[in-house]
Amino acid sequence: MTRVRAAWVVPVDQRPLADGWVAVEGDRVVAVGNGPLPPGLDGPTRDLGRVALLPGLVNAHVHLELSCLRDRVPPAHAFTSWVKQLFAARGASMDHPDEPGVIDAATEAAREARATGTSAVGDIGNSLASVSPIASSGLRGLVFHELIGFRDTTGDLVARTRGAREAASRVNERVRVSLAPHAPYSVSPELFQAIRAEVDRSEIPYTSVHVGESAEEMELLVDGTGEWARILRWMGAWRDDWQAPGTGPVEYLDSLGVIDARTMVVHGVQLADESLRRVRALGATLVTCPRSNQWVGVGVPPIQRFYEAGVAVAVGTDSLASVEDLNLFSELKAMRWLAPRVPASRLLESATLVGARALGLDDDLGSLTPGKLAEIVAVKLPDHVTDVEEVLVSGVDARHVSWVHQA
Repeated sequence: MTRVRAAWVVPVDQRPLADGWVAVEGDRVVAVGNGPLPPGLDGPTRDLGRVALLPGLVNAHVHLELSCLRDRVPPAHAFTSWVKQLFAARGASMDHPDEPGVIDAATEAAREARATGTSAVGDIGNSLASVSPIASSGLRGLVFHELIGFRDTTGDLVARTRGAREAASRVNERVRVSLAPHAPYSVSPELFQAIRAEVDRSEIPYTSVHVGESAEEMELLVDGTGEWARILRWMGAWRDDWQAPGTGPVEYLDSLGVIDARTMVVHGVQLADESLRRVRALGATLVTCPRSNQWVGVGVPPIQRFYEAGVAVAVGTDSLASVEDLNLFSELKAMRWLAPRVPASRLLESATLVGARALGLDDDLGSLTPGKLAEIVAVKLPDHVTDVEEVLVSGVDARHVSWVHQA
């Protein structure tokens, strides 16, 4: 057994502990406390001094297969403009996601995430190229095989891609594989329901969907017009028999029966209060990616309203095509700036325990709780800290993050 002492321990599932310690045996947390060590916890003690110990963070939404596009897709004022730039920059890698440049960039990005305190990711990919990079970096995670098919009238795409998912799920036990629809403007009702049915039959019954990200998405769903309708027609992906539901995306997907407590609703920038209340009632988790939202031109997410609505909020960075780095502490800084009235403890919980729960990993990750994996991060602190949680959500440079124990 080993024991680690620090100026602060932030377990997440309880209040921060000044002059705290964590006892570890093997790969598991045995005990957490502060002050004198109780009898029975024999073993060497490491005193790390002026740092905060906390559980590894959970990046609930990232696209590692797009890491090769870092610094290649500039910010835009409209989402559809950014998407066109993305397509142009992505080029041949869309057809060859396993080419060395894609794999190498995904591997480097996964290692960067790990180095800045991330324990697990919810990764979205049109391919399954990220499974090995995630595993080799020391991360855990759930890779969502994302399907796109606005013209799919049968849902057959699910069956045609099943073999690839089954093969990927055998690559490494640290990384599980599930299935996800992309968004309401790119997936047909039939494909949405086929994906949901497949997920419900799976041993990994978790899924994700981009919802309420842009004004163009809302316009398409309300009356079937706007830039997304034009793009779909230009791409030859439009369906003449598709009828706009005349509602917001949450209401539309709920009418299809494809959102539940095992669904991550990603972005939600455009969601009205009524839609947020429905997300809460359905038990879904909303994943916010504020830095990316501003990069791609969809606006500033109403993070304060997310919390006020009582929605479970997790945190993601999105891809390196739309954000500067995968340091989740930088995402927390953006959230603190956008939502100054949300308690720092809630923001930290979003970046740890809520994300772990949304990915089905909370038995092992998300808090420094006895019995969970000892994934322990140390953050160097300034002098005279009185509110350690506020310090942790106010921006932590990557140089001040290190791993104390990795499981």
